[in-house]
Amino acid sequence: MGIESHDKSGLDRRNFLLNATVAGAGAVLAPMVASAEAKAAETAAASSQPLAAAGGTLTMAEVLRVAREKLYPRCRVCPECNGVACAGEVPGFGGIGSGAAFRNNFDSLARLNLEMRTFHDVKKPDASVVVFGETLSLPVMAAATGGVTYNMGGKMTEEDYVDAIIGGCRMAGTIGLVADGIGDPMEVFQRRMAVVKQYGGKVVVIIKPKTQDEIIKRIRMVEEAGAVAFGIDIDSAGRAARAVAGQTVEPKTPKQLAELAKSTTLPFFIKGVMSAREAEIAVDAGARAIGVSNHGGRVLDHTPGVAQILPAIADRVKGKITIIADGAVRHGADVLKLLALGADATMCGRPLVRGAHGAGKEGVALILNGIRTELIDSMVLTGTATARNVSPDTISEVRA
Repeated sequence: MGIESHDKSGLDRRNFLLNATVAGAGAVLAPMVASAEAKAAETAAASSQPLAAAGGTLTMAEVLRVAREKLYPRCRVCPECNGVACAGEVPGFGGIGSGAAFRNNFDSLARLNLEMRTFHDVKKPDASVVVFGETLSLPVMAAATGGVTYNMGGKMTEEDYVDAIIGGCRMAGTIGLVADGIGDPMEVFQRRMAVVKQYGGKVVVIIKPKTQDEIIKRIRMVEEAGAVAFGIDIDSAGRAARAVAGQTVEPKTPKQLAELAKSTTLPFFIKGVMSAREAEIAVDAGARAIGVSNHGGRVLDHTPGVAQILPAIADRVKGKITIIADGAVRHGADVLKLLALGADATMCGRPLVRGAHGAGKEGVALILNGIRTELIDSMVLTGTATARNVSPDTISEVRA
């Protein structure tokens, strides 16, 4: 789904022209978006079934073709998902403002090279990890993605989307995050929890940083649904303008974080940690895991890429808390790089949105299984025996 070769700006001439072309087309068609989405929504039910190629086997090309039809112009399903064509498109899939934070995620990861090693006995590496007490077949979880109406164009229902993400993760032997929306009423959250319950709770539920009372109300619903953990995406704290009337999103003090951790026996996951100092605060507050994430570059312009800040965070809190990295994971090699930088597991967002729209849970599983295959190949060719212990020197160099 991506192309790994880049010059210093993260682009080659061909991709620059491609991205410029689709960006221009998006600008021209912007006034037509609402009308097109309304018409498409009428046929969503008929077109939401997973498609298979003539031979009966689902292919990546087919998944991406259908995803492009359903997501355009919210997402153009670019060959290289680097944040250039969609810069500034929020709601949508782009990075906020100039789009620099999204591009920083992509470029900082792409600049890392792996050292190839073939003089060893690693023939069948173990890609499994344990997160929140769950053994995952690969160190990749579905990131917290949501907003099917305002971010994704409304071609899937809320329930179908959540089902695709959770079901696809289960098929691939991992778990996903279920997102809360800033503009969503409680009724929408309840519908999400109903799907979580159907899957026996093999899910991490993310709640927006609302008031303490509102978060705790939702924690009780998460407990009842049987989820394996809950979290807050603290990186949504600055998006108060998009909260519905009567709701609040806000930053949290260390004392408030500790209050949330103590309010339940569920593991507490804080997503949106982008400094070593705040990683330590999360440990002290009683969190069981942190998500090193700048919200996909969608909340604060000009933040560093996750691969840039991750080593400093790992140096400070590795072994004290589970570190989950979220930033431009597209391939198995990306996962290996983030593990080498100190992550215990990773999250994958935009590619799985495509998979869900392209073929439901089967599309999500197809992408995750592809990443797992690439990861195992990368582990063999770097002499990495287990995903639970990836050496920092697996990274050969950082290109300027």
